[in-house]
Amino acid sequence: MSISAFDAATAYGGGLAGVPVSRPGGLAGKGAPDGADGNFGDMVTGLVADTSTKLHAAEQASIRQVAGKGDLIDVVTAIGAAETALDTVVAVRDRVVSAYGEIMRMQI
Repeated sequence: MSISAFDAATAYGGGLAGVPVSRPGGLAGKGAPDGADGNFGDMVTGLVADTSTKLHAAEQASIRQVAGKGDLIDVVTAIGAAETALDTVVAVRDRVVSAYGEIMRMQI
């Protein structure tokens, strides 16, 4: 699996999973999409924080269900959301590792 330059530019310039990003060098006000005020690190931090929150919510829903105070549909919904968020983080990680490998193979 490899990432193309277009995929990288789209992810970097347009954001991923609703987390806005911008270009380096303060170009956010110069032609960047509205709301693009972060960077790639902020995007990854947001993804990880969102995933952590969803995993914690799924855990709490499971605990409530085991104690007999929760609804099974809430547990299933929370686990589904956590799984989707974790899959997104893993996909971003895989793309970053793949892109890094391609950069390391480039001839200077």
